[in-house]
Amino acid sequence: MSTSTEEVRTTDASEVTSGAATAATVDTKFEIVVIPVSDVDRAKEFYARLGWRLDADYDNGSDFRVIQFTPTGSGCSVIFGRNVTGAAPGSAQGLYLIVSDIAAARAEFLRRGVEVSEVFHGEGVYSGPDEPYLFGRVRVSGPDSEHRSYRSFASFHDPDGNGWLFQEITTRLPGRVAGEAKYGSSSDLSQALMRAAAAHGEHEKRIGQHDDNWPDWYAEYMLREQSGEELPK
Repeated sequence: MSTSTEEVRTTDASEVTSGAATAATVDTKFEIVVIPVSDVDRAKEFYARLGWRLDADYDNGSDFRVIQFTPTGSGCSVIFGRNVTGAAPGSAQGLYLIVSDIAAARAEFLRRGVEVSEVFHGEGVYSGPDEPYLFGRVRVSGPDSEHRSYRSFASFHDPDGNGWLFQEITTRLPGRVAGEAKYGSSSDLSQALMRAAAAHGEHEKRIGQHDDNWPDWYAEYMLREQSGEELPK
């Protein structure tokens, strides 16, 4: 019995839809980024200097070596080594490190002896010799004037020229974080509490009295801030 083209297409679409629904229920955690380097020991010294956790250094004694580091508070790690990737050393660009306080992050790396650019924000469309960093925009000195999330950056490179960026985010876009607040470090949590405290102070000024229910207000503020929802007033 022959089958029409329309029938075949309908069946295929149904299978694809069913497969997509199934896949959506499975956690797929992005956990590794491969960085191409020319000198493994030099790269190991550099990334150790950042204060990142050394997870592994495996060498088979002949033609293979792999090193893994995890940035502080990160769920994603980086690996590099010998015969780990065929990419050219220094070709990894636009590697983002998300921070809640870009000035503090920059100061920490400078203290560790890492050369970091000044804090900058983007404006206009790239049209000159400046190093592109995001959607081809031009770097403008200083943080975003309103300190909005996603707008302020600083950059640095490893010894091979692989390019890293700090990006400051305190409030996520709606839907970016679902259901719960997660903080990568005690410093991130402390800064979130300070932002909640400052906002709560303004809340008490508006209501004209002390708010005994401040713990619930803090909790609501911090959850909404991370999920990108409208903040409590």
